[in-house]
Amino acid sequence: MKSVLIATAVCLAALPALAERYVVITHTQGKDPFWPVVEKGARDAGAAVGAEIEYRFDPDGDLAGMSRLIDEAAASQPDGIITSLPDADALGGAIRAAVAAGIPVVTMNSGLVSSRAVGALMHIGQHERNAGHAAGQRAKAEGVTRGLCLNQEIYNTALIDRCTGYSDAMGAELNQIEVTNDPEEIKSRTVAALEADPEIDGLLAVAPHVCEAAQDAIEAVGSDIHLACFDLSPRVVDLIKQGKVAFTIDQQQYLQGYMPVIVLHLYNSYAGMLPATDIPSGPGFVDASNAESVEAEAGVNR
Repeated sequence: MKSVLIATAVCLAALPALAERYVVITHTQGKDPFWPVVEKGARDAGAAVGAEIEYRFDPDGDLAGMSRLIDEAAASQPDGIITSLPDADALGGAIRAAVAAGIPVVTMNSGLVSSRAVGALMHIGQHERNAGHAAGQRAKAEGVTRGLCLNQEIYNTALIDRCTGYSDAMGAELNQIEVTNDPEEIKSRTVAALEADPEIDGLLAVAPHVCEAAQDAIEAVGSDIHLACFDLSPRVVDLIKQGKVAFTIDQQQYLQGYMPVIVLHLYNSYAGMLPATDIPSGPGFVDASNAESVEAEAGVNR
């Protein structure tokens, strides 16, 4: 009998485990080059642990649409949901409902301060206000006296936190304009803002495509403006190496896609194994001193 049990155990161990399935939902995609890197991180992690990854987003960046995507994902009974959390009021109900249905949720990118409150296991990202404050402190030290923050998603609490931290570091009230996600619109609105207020001597662009368009605006008005940014793209790296962007803050979006899959895999495979705290993916400064090495090590796609 004992030999039969041993043989059965060996056979069961040899059987392939049922694949896990995780749904990743983010709050935008479209023209923003940030999110394909997040998606790649998630898919690479899925391949590493043998999990199926479904990546979804509302093409209009609509939060009601994103909430519906979370509801639909929960109804499909995945092994876990990974979602960004740009607005806890708009998305909290859907996340709480998923958790109540027994689906583990990990938030990433935006939503650190609200993650636990909506029922998520943990958050993977950076403290956005602190990151903005660090950018403002450095910009001030580099000579900026009046800064303006360019926000392409005015509904996104994470981006508002970045802009608020930037202004706070300079001892100023929040100075922010909405620039949308369209490069031409970003450029034209930035040009208008710079022409309307000649005292602006610093810009913070809170996304790489915004950074690129902001540099185009600076060249159009012919002013000497300090430009600081968030996140990486091939052109942002080039602008740093050319001395046209002072620095960018890297929050490691590949990690934001990769680590939630690993966390959920461990949680599901080992009786609730979970890191004891949220995982900070940033902030880290990229400037002329390290742009080439970061480009090589981070695999900035060209």
